[in-house]
Amino acid sequence: MTPLNTQHLRHYPKKPKQVYLYGTCLVDSLYPDSGIDAINFLEQQGIDVLFPQGQTCCGQPAYTSGYQHEAKAVALAQVAQFPLDIPIVIISGSCGGMMRHHYPDLLKGEDGINAFCQRIFEFTEFLVHILKIKLTDFGKKEKIALHTSCAARREMGVHITGKALIKQLTNVELVEHNYESECCGFGGTFSIKHGDISGVMVNDKTKHLLDTDVIRYISADWGCMTNINGALSYQKKALRGEHIASYLLKRTQPTNKVDNNDNANKS
Repeated sequence: MTPLNTQHLRHYPKKPKQVYLYGTCLVDSLYPDSGIDAINFLEQQGIDVLFPQGQTCCGQPAYTSGYQHEAKAVALAQVAQFPLDIPIVIISGSCGGMMRHHYPDLLKGEDGINAFCQRIFEFTEFLVHILKIKLTDFGKKEKIALHTSCAARREMGVHITGKALIKQLTNVELVEHNYESECCGFGGTFSIKHGDISGVMVNDKTKHLLDTDVIRYISADWGCMTNINGALSYQKKALRGEHIASYLLKRTQPTNKVDNNDNANKS
C-alpha cells in the first residue's frame, strides 16, 4: 500500500512559471467561483495558470465503490488532459489524494504514471512548500474554524498547510473545534448508501463548529462543505463554509475588506 501523508519526504520543485489547475467536478459544476478565485490568486503570485476544459471527475467515487474498470477509464482520461511536465495544483485534498496516492495502483503499468502522480500538489501544499508564500492580511478581525477533511488530512496533510496559511493572517483568530479530525459523514457515495449514519455524523460536526462561535469555517474540500453547509441550512443556522482559495484571495486584497458580520454564527 502506498504510504500516505508523506509531504515531508517529497521533493518540492522551485517556483514554476506555469501550472495546471485541476478544479474538481464539484467546483466545475457547482462552485465555479472557487476555481476562478484559485486561478486569480495563483496569477497574482506571477504564475500562468492553465485550465484544461476536458477535465472531469478524478474517478474517486467509482474507485471507492469497487468499480475498478470504470475508475481506470476516468483516471486515464484525466491524465491525458495534463500532458505538459508542469505542476498540477488541485483545489480539493481528497481528489489530490486520489490522484497522487491511488492512481499508481489503479493505473499500474501505464506509461509515465508515476511521474504524473509526482506532479500532483494540493492547493495549500503548493502555496506553503513550493511558493513559500508570505501573506499580508487586509481583512477585519474575525474568528474562524478550519475543517480539514479526513481523507485530505490523512493523504495530503491539509491540516498542517491549511493552518500554516491561516496563521499568517494577522487579523484572523483560528479556533480549533472539538473532534476536528473526525469525518463529516460525506465520504462521497457513503452519504448516499448510508444516509442515516451520515446524518448523525454531520450533525456532530455542525454542533462542534457551532460551539466555537466563529464567524465562518474554512476548508479546501467542497465535498465536505456541501454536506456541512446543507446540514447547517437545514438547521436554519447562518454559519457557512468558504473555500480557502476564495478566503485567501479576499483577505489579501487591499480594497476588499472582509465584513465582520458576514456569515455570522447566529442561533
